[in-house]
Amino acid sequence: MTTTNASRRLFLRHAGAMAATVGTGAAPFALNLAALGSASAQAASDYKAIVCIFLFGGNDSINMVLPTDASSWAAYTATRNQAPDSIALLAPGTAAVGTAAAGSPSRLGGVLPITPLNAQGRTFALHPLMGTLQTMFNTDKRLAILPNTGPLIMPTSKAQYAQSTFPKPAHLFSHNDQSNTWQTFKPEGATTGWGGRMADLMGAQNSKAVFTSISASGNSVWLAGQSIKQYQVSTNGAIRIGSDSNGRVYGSTDVAAALERIVKGTRGTHVLEGDLAAISSRALDAELALRTALKAPSDPLFGTAPASGAYNANNDPKLQYDNPLTGAKSANPLAQQLQVVARLIDAGMGGAIGVKRQVFFVSMGGFDTHDNENRNHADLMARLAQALRYFDTTLGALNARNAVTTFTGSDFGRTFTSNGDGTDHGWGAHHFVMGGAVKGGDLYGNFPVLGLKNANNNNFDSSPNQIGNGALLPENSVDQLGATLGRWFGLSDAQLIDVFPNLKNFDVSRRDLGFMS
Repeated sequence: MTTTNASRRLFLRHAGAMAATVGTGAAPFALNLAALGSASAQAASDYKAIVCIFLFGGNDSINMVLPTDASSWAAYTATRNQAPDSIALLAPGTAAVGTAAAGSPSRLGGVLPITPLNAQGRTFALHPLMGTLQTMFNTDKRLAILPNTGPLIMPTSKAQYAQSTFPKPAHLFSHNDQSNTWQTFKPEGATTGWGGRMADLMGAQNSKAVFTSISASGNSVWLAGQSIKQYQVSTNGAIRIGSDSNGRVYGSTDVAAALERIVKGTRGTHVLEGDLAAISSRALDAELALRTALKAPSDPLFGTAPASGAYNANNDPKLQYDNPLTGAKSANPLAQQLQVVARLIDAGMGGAIGVKRQVFFVSMGGFDTHDNENRNHADLMARLAQALRYFDTTLGALNARNAVTTFTGSDFGRTFTSNGDGTDHGWGAHHFVMGGAVKGGDLYGNFPVLGLKNANNNNFDSSPNQIGNGALLPENSVDQLGATLGRWFGLSDAQLIDVFPNLKNFDVSRRDLGFMS
């Protein structure tokens, strides 16, 4: 069996990590053993990528995916139609009122019906500004919905949640802790994420391991592995620290070569100095590789060539959305992040950067909608829908839909109750999974029962799925979501247990949620 030099190097790094583990207990022995098996395995013949879209702040998914059957809708409108500013969206078929306040339910019109293959005896809809996703779900069948998903240690009933000794994720309802728990299964302070741990196991498939784990949204703990280091790009592509596109500094190739020698070299033996030189060397080499591998953002596959002047992503019609607050076209930063991801996927599939398996991270902020939710959430839903549709269309042009699976994550869902003009921190939330290999057009997991407040006005006794203020008690776990993606990615059952530590607490029949072909 032949392996690439990069695979041998990655194998040796994993071997060193395993040796250290025996003496220090610094990392799970089984994970390193599984990584050794991956590093020595035959390289994959196909290409696959997983893209995480993280919605920072806690998305109010209760207004993103809605049950519209009679009992659910009655509970929804009774709970969310509260003074001074109702956050209850309007029933399917309700005409939009063009003169109503921007972002208000009246201005948005009715929610958009969707038809899951397994409707669970109920009816459902999407937010009024997600018409493109309605088509992707109902017609294209490339969008699936994971209802009521969140971090869990093990399956948890409402009665078990009330027990102080029953295992639950640490620091529930805290932004920093729960965004970290979603990405790592540990609260704030964790150093490796489950995307990075999958990359550890699959990195040997790539001759250029530096391009295994890539963020277009700054540093991401979800991408951090034990061996694989995340590589960060900007929406323009590689972050350049060396010469210009012509290989020059101050117009000179000699100066560029001298600068590179200085940056990559060390004069002493200090560990920090060596690490800095290694990081700089990695960045310079990676930028040089991407400089020629990436097609231009103005290429018709990804964007729109300007009529004159330099390309400007903010003015590219493909990367703009219909702003519900202004009525005008606006630049969509999430679409811009997904554009550079698409360019990297194109280079990866074409063999230009030596990869077979990649994980990507992009994000949006602004989801902490404690107030002014109608305006803010409407704008966020419009941006998310346009960006997902742009990415799906672009992947279609690249013939890459079957090779790329995209999913949403968020700190947590939000409360069912309104605080007057917004919502507060919750737990479970509904999420999207998109791709050609996704069994779209369906719900994967039971949609929660929506109830009414009890006589004390502080709990939802009529629902087995709602706790204080109507927050959702998750039924699907992030471990199950990740394991389903991981199996499609190529991880074995043993590797899945190592990457997703709580998976062993779930019944074998429920470890794969079934949304991947």
